[in-house]
Amino acid sequence: MKDLLNLIPSYIKDSKQLLTELIQLKLPPKVKLFTADATVMYTNIDATTGTQAFKHLFRTYKAQIPHNFSKELFLKVLKTIMENIFFLKFGNTSWLQTKGTAMGTPAAPLYSIITFGYHENSTILKNFKSNLLYYR
Repeated sequence: MKDLLNLIPSYIKDSKQLLTELIQLKLPPKVKLFTADATVMYTNIDATTGTQAFKHLFRTYKAQIPHNFSKELFLKVLKTIMENIFFLKFGNTSWLQTKGTAMGTPAAPLYSIITFGYHENSTILKNFKSNLLYYR
């Protein structure tokens, strides 16, 4: 999943990359810079939305996905993880998380980034790209 991150327009490897890009920007006078951050994103991404985001990513960037990468198996495993996460709480009782991203799994951060990346491509950039000089 980590190899798919570079397909997201706003993906930045780290703060060093961001600083390097910002220093190289030649911005016109009076330009305004904005930042945004998603809040409670993990708890609001359901398995259907996440799966749709990956399907869209696979269709859109078909040429960049390795031919031997089993998309069907990947989606099946991802859906299983996101819909069947158990965690322990309150002593010996087990709880099934029924909504949102499977918290605590190694897949959760990348899953969220890619799902939000789909939203960026299909909504934010689709509607506002012509007004943006730089988007990360």
